Amino acid sequence: MPFLIALVVVVGVLCLLDLLLTLGVIRRLRVHGELLATRTGPRPEPMLPEGEKAQPFSTVTVDGVRLSDTALADPTLLGFFSPGCSACVERLPLFVERARDFPGGRDHVLAVVVGPENEAADYLRRLRPVARVALEEHGGEVSRAFRVTGFPSFALMDGDARVLASGALLEDLDSAPASR
Repeated sequence: MPFLIALVVVVGVLCLLDLLLTLGVIRRLRVHGELLATRTGPRPEPMLPEGEKAQPFSTVTVDGVRLSDTALADPTLLGFFSPGCSACVERLPLFVERARDFPGGRDHVLAVVVGPENEAADYLRRLRPVARVALEEHGGEVSRAFRVTGFPSFALMDGDARVLASGALLEDLDSAPASR
């Protein structure tokens, strides 16, 4: 019997120690979360930065129209989206709204949806009325041409496929001369 009592006491002490360590880890995670949330400094570029030119590309839109880097309108609003990306879901309505009001209309807006067609159906349905839409797999030709590394990514381009402004937020495009 004394052996069982000692065993129960040891297990109780171990459980209490484990509980204290877990609470310490939780407290530390909260501190790290706050640090990340208030982090300032440069964000990583999700695609080509301002002033750089896209590599040559050629694609076919979901409407069957051939589109290349030499056929971009001046200016062109560009957006890259990927199904399953929570930030893409959040920013898609903002892009659609901006595309609807963009000077030159649908011919001056290009949206690239990166992923399988069955997962991209909602994106295609929402983007087609306001943009020329290309659908491609990860690592596709248009994504490579603009060096896309994150989703969503947005850019404002001139007719020579040169980036006037780019970023992960639509607000990043507001500094470009053509967006004013």
